[in-house]
Amino acid sequence: MSLRPRFGDLRQPWQASHALVLIPLVLIAVITLVDIVVPADVHLGPLLVVAPALTASFAGPWLTGFVGFLAVLAQAYIGLHFGVLFTERNVMVQVLALAALSAMIVFFCVVRERHRQELAKVRSVAEAAQKALLRPLPHHIGPLHIASFYLAAEQEAEIGGDLYTATRTAGGTRLIIGDVRGKGLAAIGESALLLGAFRETAHQNLTLPALAAALDRSVCRYLTDFVESDRDIPEHFITALLLEIPDEGPATRMTDCGHPPPLLLSQGHVTLVPSPHPAPPLGMGGMGAGSYPVDEITFEFGDTLLLYTDGVTEARDRDGTFYPLAQRVARWPRSDPEALLHHIRRDLLAHCSGHLGDDAALIAIQRTPVPQPRHRLGFFSQTDGSRW
Repeated sequence: MSLRPRFGDLRQPWQASHALVLIPLVLIAVITLVDIVVPADVHLGPLLVVAPALTASFAGPWLTGFVGFLAVLAQAYIGLHFGVLFTERNVMVQVLALAALSAMIVFFCVVRERHRQELAKVRSVAEAAQKALLRPLPHHIGPLHIASFYLAAEQEAEIGGDLYTATRTAGGTRLIIGDVRGKGLAAIGESALLLGAFRETAHQNLTLPALAAALDRSVCRYLTDFVESDRDIPEHFITALLLEIPDEGPATRMTDCGHPPPLLLSQGHVTLVPSPHPAPPLGMGGMGAGSYPVDEITFEFGDTLLLYTDGVTEARDRDGTFYPLAQRVARWPRSDPEALLHHIRRDLLAHCSGHLGDDAALIAIQRTPVPQPRHRLGFFSQTDGSRW
């Protein structure tokens, strides 16, 4: 991959700031010239404070301080030009006031830059946490072609309470997508707990209902140990959808723990696949113990399953209308997973004007034919018997 586009992106704002700095410099020159030309009873020197104030909107403290210094020099030059810099108290007060205001503007620039650096550190930590917690799904797992994306509702955050992961099992693939009730660090902690429990137990020889029950016990133990009070435990839960997709055969098993049902894209049609027997969310104090049914979905070769969290379907436009996911997906029923999620992401952000009310996660899974192993004829050529 070429690095030239990245360096180009870095040069553009640098060149733009150099071009913008001409505006306050021209203002200083124009105000100084006009103040000298107009009658003596007209004083335009105080307008010079506009130059450092304008510079602070696009430049750092050093450049802002330099422009402020030039503005003070211009104010002093006007006083010297009329010979009143050291004779009239009002002129000296104007110079000192401009110097004080410029220093104050530079101070605010320093504070802003410090906050900007702290925000950059927070973003880098959030990015590292996202990579550790929500590892990108591989593009191919067995016969499955997969694409995914995650959008955090908080503008300055990279991660939130939505979660997903997948793992290979004997003869198939298991996936989970979930949504933690709430936001912030508590939601991230519960996400990490559930993902860790799933990765630890999903490969074991457990049925899907047994896996859901094991995850529920892990979440309940976590909430009992770390939630501040017992009365808050019912307010904490995780909706989750568990899928078990075999490598061979279309019968895909699903256990729905209070999560939005998936969409099935098959032969150009979009179908909502709700569970006839949904179970309670995970972490409801054992309410779902022994009552995790399993449903079957017919998932043929070429079909696509779309998993999502309610942050997608509950995204609102300016009129308060929810995002019609099934209707919009019907526009691209034959797209591959990457193209499908690209269309949805762009359309979703346009629908809500870029402001999500909740975290949003989507996974597109397309079943492809199982690649047949190539059988070599042997270590020797059939023609002359020579070794390959």
